[in-house]
Amino acid sequence: MSTEENQELSEILQVRRDKLTNLQESGKNPFTITKYDVDTHTNQIADTFEEYEGKIVKIAGRLMSKRGMGKVCFCDLTDVKGKVQIFVKKDLLGDENYDEFKKLDIGDIIGVVGEVFRTQRGEISVKISEYTLLSKSLLPLPEKFHGLTDVDMRYRQRYLDLIMNPEVKDTFVKRTQIIREIRSFLDAKSFMEVETPVLHSIAGGAAARPFITHHNALNIDMYMRIALELHLKRLIVGGFERVYEIGRVFRNEGVSVRHNPEFTLLELYQAYTDFNGMMDLTEELIRHLAHTVLGTGTVTFGEHTLDLDKPFARLSMKDAVKKYGNVDFDEVADDDAAKQLAKEHHIDFEDRHKKGDILNLFFEKYGEENIIEPTFIMEHPVEISPLAKKKPNDPAYTERFELFIIGREYGNAFSELNDPIDQRQRFLNQVALREAGDDEASMMDEDYLTAMEYGLPPTGGLGIGIDRLVMLLTNSASIRDVLLFPTMKPLS
Repeated sequence: MSTEENQELSEILQVRRDKLTNLQESGKNPFTITKYDVDTHTNQIADTFEEYEGKIVKIAGRLMSKRGMGKVCFCDLTDVKGKVQIFVKKDLLGDENYDEFKKLDIGDIIGVVGEVFRTQRGEISVKISEYTLLSKSLLPLPEKFHGLTDVDMRYRQRYLDLIMNPEVKDTFVKRTQIIREIRSFLDAKSFMEVETPVLHSIAGGAAARPFITHHNALNIDMYMRIALELHLKRLIVGGFERVYEIGRVFRNEGVSVRHNPEFTLLELYQAYTDFNGMMDLTEELIRHLAHTVLGTGTVTFGEHTLDLDKPFARLSMKDAVKKYGNVDFDEVADDDAAKQLAKEHHIDFEDRHKKGDILNLFFEKYGEENIIEPTFIMEHPVEISPLAKKKPNDPAYTERFELFIIGREYGNAFSELNDPIDQRQRFLNQVALREAGDDEASMMDEDYLTAMEYGLPPTGGLGIGIDRLVMLLTNSASIRDVLLFPTMKPLS
């Protein structure tokens, strides 16, 4: 900002503060008002004008524009539901009140009482007979023709973003509707919503780097949860047959258009079903959300249009790599052969990686970005699936799937491993990886193993990242567009 612009802003700020001082000295301090009884919102007037025409309404909101300052003034007033024009006339307000109204600034919050009518130009309006200044705006809003366009500032000052960009508010209204409909869908299928701890003594349930904190009274390190899984499956052991949780999880990882260190996760577990049952449930849920929130099964995301009413495709990870990368892992003999193949395809890997790990790396390179239509990628290698049940006829792979749409993962599910002996060995493998330097590997969870030894029934489990799902259903390019307050590096 130039010196001239700084000086101009300083003058504007001083003028607004002077106006507040004058109001306070005259006994009209807006900040002493504690309530205003609103009886109508702007959308009601716009949507059902015939019912409101000629009626006296009481509305409140933010003053967003002022036009004409003679004996008549037109203004735009916005509230949580939308915008309406207010018509202000000197003859109706009286000289003193009209002169005071003219001193209002764009951004001030006011309450008005007036008659609903339509102007000669056909604009639905409210002809006000009285107004109340409810809050004085001491900072000017961004210039109206350019708005708030600085993306970084929009995320840092979401309150300003919501004021200036109505479509942003619409995105977060849809987010709330999506979460409400998820609950409604699952409740109707007899799932019970539960709450599990955010602070864990062991980081587990996913491959991710945790945030570490310290509990002073107990004098122990604790971890912000990276998943909901292990506590929810304890509840299945305890006799609940269908449980779910929608909650924040925390992963100490990078920030990108798809990742935020804290995000909202849905996890659900159902006894006596498997990953096929989870596939059916996932497809039905996403289709339900599209129809109830958007009113259609056709969804636009970027340049793509998806028909969610079509059956979702199902493809094994091996077949996906064969289809998109022209590599057949059935012909890869062992770990060494897989590593050699990775070198030939210029795929980076680590010495600890086995054949299954490298298959996954091939899928990430060749498969993900080529999957546009909703597709369940199934049968992940056991090396990358420490909590999933092995395929009975091919124990190198698991009964697991991930849902991919337009190159992005939207869900992860499997037939839950319920063999405590097998689970212990897989935990031991994870511990070995952790000791070798993999800080995303799982820790040994003895209490979870104890729970399993009492008996975990055959169970299907599913995890869906709510934020990415909201991105899909609101055509939002970045995860920051669907988080009210995304994680940002401090300016200083």
